[in-house]
Amino acid sequence: MNRLTEQAAVYYNTYTFNTFYILLENVAMAPAPLTEKQKNFFTYLKEKLADKGYTPSLRQAAAELDISHTAVASLLHTLEQKGWLRRDGRYSRTIRLFEEPASFGREIPIVGQVAAGLPLYAQQEWAGTILVDHRIYRGDNLFGLRIQGDSMQDAGILHGDLAICEPRQYAENGEIIVALIDNEEATVKRFFYRGDHIKLQPENTKYKPIRYGLGQVLVQGRVIGIQRGPEQMALS
Repeated sequence: MNRLTEQAAVYYNTYTFNTFYILLENVAMAPAPLTEKQKNFFTYLKEKLADKGYTPSLRQAAAELDISHTAVASLLHTLEQKGWLRRDGRYSRTIRLFEEPASFGREIPIVGQVAAGLPLYAQQEWAGTILVDHRIYRGDNLFGLRIQGDSMQDAGILHGDLAICEPRQYAENGEIIVALIDNEEATVKRFFYRGDHIKLQPENTKYKPIRYGLGQVLVQGRVIGIQRGPEQMALS
């Protein structure tokens, strides 16, 4: 198994939070193997599609396979998430099957140790890469930054999460950004420009806002999404 496949083997779910995405489950980002039960169900769908020209209803599939409606819905969902089929809508019977799973992945780098003088997207040393869904994460030079600490937990950003960022050198008040402090330390906070200073606002009542001089803060990007693995899901 290569590195991209290993990364894509962790599954995520998607939901919208405030103005960015938090990804908690796989969205068919790379080919994923099927279990024997899933293979049998996929073969059943192929045969029905070839014979009738359309796929069966949940009730019909449940009756013919002697399983519950819930089990059929779960199998459909899993095949879609793994990239083996695509539905026009959540409840649509119009299904497209793939002989090989569809891939929607793109690889972006994860920032490691910050090199002074370089913007985060231009760092020379990376702490690995992550595969994300290009249908959600668009644009050039996206990068990931691992969240340290709980200062943003009230915004749904937890310790250990991976913040997905689009590079930017400016910010609007209230946006959640990645900032480089004194050209050394990268931090994720909510941004506020106050004329003669910049306020970086944590999203946790345990921490107070921090005031910085205008020359101390370099905006590096806007947080557009969060990747969260099973470890963080257990703590959330």
